This record gives sequence, C-alpha cells and structure tokens, in this order.
Amino acid sequence: MTAHALPLVDISACSTPLVREPLAAAQAVELSRTFKALGDPTRLRLLSLIAAHEGGDACVCDLTEPLDLSQPTISHHLKVLREAGLVVSERRGTWVHYRIVPEVLDRISGVLAVADR
Repeated sequence: MTAHALPLVDISACSTPLVREPLAAAQAVELSRTFKALGDPTRLRLLSLIAAHEGGDACVCDLTEPLDLSQPTISHHLKVLREAGLVVSERRGTWVHYRIVPEVLDRISGVLAVADR
C-alpha cells in the first residue's frame, strides 16, 4: 500500500492572513490554484464526503452514488483535488482511497483568518 507521490501546491508562503499584508504575486498565483480547485461545487462536496467518511478515508466506490455522477467524472474532480494538494490517494487492491490533507486546509483557513489589526 503506497501513496501516490503527486506534486503538491506549496501555499506555505501564503500563511500570513490577508489583512496583515498584501500577497506577493507568486503567493497569489499559488493560492489561486487552490481556490480554483475549491471553486467547484462537486469538488467541495467530494472534500466534505471524504472528510466526513468514517476514519477520514474514502474509497472512490463510496463517492459515486452520493453525487449521482459517473465514475469518470468523479475521477476527474478527484484528480483536480489531488493536483491542488488537497487530497492524497492510496491504491488498495483494485480501489483507490482518498484522504484530506489537513495541513493544506489549515493553511488556507489561516490565510483567510481575520487577525487583530
């Protein structure tokens, strides 16, 4: 059982809340990639389904029925989430299981947090 090694979007430089200082151009580009992945209702639902699944780990077979979408469509959206670094995948036999990357979500929420001015 090995996790797929995928390039993650590095938003670590974007950990400063927006209200403290303006984003640099490179930070804005990296952060926008993550927000673009989150900007689709299906992908938001997928993240929610994965996070809410028992143990925080969901098989792709568990994600098709709740969304009433075809498996190729689900796979496309999961690929976008993987490429944005929001989820990681692991093949177990014939199925692929997905897990949220909590550190990425924490960094995103940190960027959006309203800090004391």
